Amino acid sequence: MFLEILLWLAALFFVAAGFIGLALPALPGAPLLFIGLLAAAWAENFVYVGTITLLVLGIIAVLTYVIDFAAGAFGAKKFGASRRSVIGAIIGSVVGIFFGIPGLVIGPFAGAVLGELTVKPDIVAAGRAGVGATIGLAIGTAAKLSLGFTMVALYIFIRLVNG
Repeated sequence: MFLEILLWLAALFFVAAGFIGLALPALPGAPLLFIGLLAAAWAENFVYVGTITLLVLGIIAVLTYVIDFAAGAFGAKKFGASRRSVIGAIIGSVVGIFFGIPGLVIGPFAGAVLGELTVKPDIVAAGRAGVGATIGLAIGTAAKLSLGFTMVALYIFIRLVNG
């Protein structure tokens, strides 16, 4: 009984931390979310949610990284950003966390602009790169959150069908 309660508490903690991590680049959101769902399945001795479902959830978790990278690269490429611009946007996102909502908006843009300026000193091109990298990061975050909700919905669906 104690282990079951502990596993449910861990599940809630990791699912919440996972969703925070899907929105903020400082935490590994998808792995945390997966660990939370794994703990929930373990709390019920894998009776309702088993290996196949957990495998699918793991694949979706890995897919969040693929989609996030692809979205960032797409946004940056569409607006002519360099690799340094994308790296700058990621660093700007991490730094921006410490400045609240404005930092989360301005951080990626400023990081991308600064990164692009290290490649070529053209402020217009750097501004375009900043917009592109920021849009790419926003699309990636939205996609990661969508996949996170898909993971939870799939878990709940399988749990209810098998319960």
